[in-house]
Amino acid sequence: MNSSVVAKNLSDLPSSLVTLIDSHPAPQRLPSTLALKSQLPLDLALSAQVAAHRQSVRAILNGEDSRLLVVVGPCSIHDPKSALGYAERLSSLATEVSDQMLLVMRAYVEKPRTTVGWKGLAYDPHLDGSDDMAAGLTLSRHLMREMIGLGLPIATELLQPMVAGYFDDLLSWVAIGARTTESQIHREMASGLQMPVGFKNGTDGGVSVACDAIRSAAHAHRHFGIDRQGHPSIIETQGNPDTHIVLRGGHNGPNYDAASVTRVNASLEKNRTAARIMVDCSHANSGKDPLRQPHVFNDVLRQRLAGDHTLIGMMLESHLFEGCQPLSDSLRYGVSVTDGCLGWDATERLLREAVHKLRYR
Repeated sequence: MNSSVVAKNLSDLPSSLVTLIDSHPAPQRLPSTLALKSQLPLDLALSAQVAAHRQSVRAILNGEDSRLLVVVGPCSIHDPKSALGYAERLSSLATEVSDQMLLVMRAYVEKPRTTVGWKGLAYDPHLDGSDDMAAGLTLSRHLMREMIGLGLPIATELLQPMVAGYFDDLLSWVAIGARTTESQIHREMASGLQMPVGFKNGTDGGVSVACDAIRSAAHAHRHFGIDRQGHPSIIETQGNPDTHIVLRGGHNGPNYDAASVTRVNASLEKNRTAARIMVDCSHANSGKDPLRQPHVFNDVLRQRLAGDHTLIGMMLESHLFEGCQPLSDSLRYGVSVTDGCLGWDATERLLREAVHKLRYR
């Protein structure tokens, strides 16, 4: 090692570099994952409930439970009050349909962005660009814990791997998005998660990237990461066998129809990947029209009722009221500020009709 380089003082550096260093804002420290979990702990009863919900999801993936897995809820959460109001309704419905469906609530607090925009409750809980992430993490964990207290299993998309440790004890199912399924970092993260993980197909609609991700996540890894105290560490994982593909369509259109599902199953078999498929009824599968989600849902349900049990579940973007709205000073209650959603009334009707078909098939 060149000791003269190590020993340089700031005054010895080029003035342009000193200016660059001085111009950077001072970083703001966040609580460690251990600190936030200690501040908002999960008691033994709720921890056992989460473990039971995870096992129920695994049983569906493994064909040991014939129920349909349905991940449903807001595209992203921006208002804790309306999110809890939705959760209360979903909890009541979940009990009624539990013989045929396992309803899992979307508790999405990170929002992936193609370019720029509001990044989610964990990033900007005040919706004003202040990016109070410490408050966002605290609010998100508190809200998720409240949802679990209603008896619901919850799900989220893990976008920023550093965020995962703040919520990993609360989640029963996790999504890895279309833009990050190809990421080695996300595959390593998934290999260490203790709950089932769904990898979405790539934005081009192809499934080979998701198949690669599933195989990678099943293996043990050693990778760079952050430990519970917030220190850079070597993380060792055991591999996650409870993964599956999520079809969300692509640039060339939807991929939920029977012909597409047949092709996906052939690709899964070719790649020696377990044939267990969830269909995201939104995004490219609905042409980004939230009101087309019931059409997609019912088409997939028909395929399942016709005997295709590789279709283990569906995902719906749903809020108290349909549509979406831009961020403003006067937001409508219960309406998404990101992707458009199906309203609660239409969602409830869709799920009740589906349960009737499943019961009396």
